Amino acid sequence: MAVEQAHDPEACKGVDAGITRVFQVLGKRWNGPILSVLMDQPTHFANLRRAIPGISERMLSDRLAELGAAGLVVREVDEGPPLRVSYRLTAAGAALEPSLKTLGEWARDHLPESAC
Repeated sequence: MAVEQAHDPEACKGVDAGITRVFQVLGKRWNGPILSVLMDQPTHFANLRRAIPGISERMLSDRLAELGAAGLVVREVDEGPPLRVSYRLTAAGAALEPSLKTLGEWARDHLPESAC
């Protein structure tokens, strides 16, 4: 006969506040791929869209605005003609590179292809 242990709510570990904040940003669809593309170099909007299959212009624009508000991406207007908009990582965004590379390696090793 198993001995039932009482549940102690005080003993439960709460989620780390930093983890909560990071996944509020990185947990949104498309944010990881956008940051990953920008790791290599600043990229024009059209090239960024081509680099991420399946993302719409509207979604890309919305996600870039969110990443900008989070302090990870900067929007730069290249005066024309033609007028072109490019995006680059801030220092905070670039600091994600080791973590994103580690997550990518983990996914290749531990997640089945069908999980994507």
